[in-house]
Amino acid sequence: MITNMKISRVEAKRMKDGEIKGLGINIALDEVSVSGGEATIKYTYTADYQEGVGELTIQGELTAKEDHKLLKEIEDRWKKEKKLPDLFAEAVLNNVNYACGANGTLVVRAVNLSPPMIPPRIEVAKK
Repeated sequence: MITNMKISRVEAKRMKDGEIKGLGINIALDEVSVSGGEATIKYTYTADYQEGVGELTIQGELTAKEDHKLLKEIEDRWKKEKKLPDLFAEAVLNNVNYACGANGTLVVRAVNLSPPMIPPRIEVAKK
């Protein structure tokens, strides 16, 4: 269960005037650590306003309290593959997406960019 989420860095910039032809959203999980019954995930959220119009970058971290078995799986999978277990990854990505989309709406307004629309719920594809 995600218990805490904080944003540590926000940057919005408009590089040129013109019509926004599309919006690309990327969520990168930069670092995962497990300690004391919690997993801490550092992330970078990027909204790319296509055709070089602008960019929004938000960095932060979230903390999740999980049972020992899941924490072990999170730690092992991250060390081995730089991935998270599917259901846990969905929870993390959806929380980051929602928080950054909502907060990003306020930030991009200052540089006259449209809000980063919050896409539908993210689901990790099964292989």
